[in-house]
Amino acid sequence: MKIEYTLETLTAVAHKIIETASSSNIILFNGDLGAGKTTLIKELVKALGCTETVSSPTYSLVNEYKADKTSIFHFDLYRLEDEEELYNLGIEEYLNTQHWIFVEWPDLLKPLLDDNFYEITINRLENGTRNLNLIYNITDN
Repeated sequence: MKIEYTLETLTAVAHKIIETASSSNIILFNGDLGAGKTTLIKELVKALGCTETVSSPTYSLVNEYKADKTSIFHFDLYRLEDEEELYNLGIEEYLNTQHWIFVEWPDLLKPLLDDNFYEITINRLENGTRNLNLIYNITDN
C-alpha cells in the first residue's frame, strides 16, 4: 500500500494502517532522521485509543502505552550496536505477546523475526508531503 500524505491527513492515514495491519501486531518503521516515523507512531497510538502523551524512546529504548484493549510497545533501536543488546533488552518477551509492537530503526531486529510483520518506509518529498509504503512481509522459516 502506498500513500502520499501531509500532517493534515495523518490521522486518516493512521486509521488506514491499523485497519490494514490485521495479520500481524508488529510494524517496523524505516526512514531517514526527520522523516516522520515518531510522528506517525504518535498518531497510530492515538488511533488505537491511547490518550497518553507519546514520546520518542530514544534513550529509554522502549516506551509502553496502554490503549482500550491492548498495550503498545514503541521501540527506538537507533543507538543499539549489536544483537546481544536486543536480547539484553528482553526483546523475545515483547515479541511473544499479542500487543502492538512499533519499531523504529529495525535493522538489527529484522533477522530475528520468524513471524509475519509489516514494514513501513517513509520518505519526505520536496513539496512538504510524505510518501509511505506499507509492505506485509512473510519471513521464511
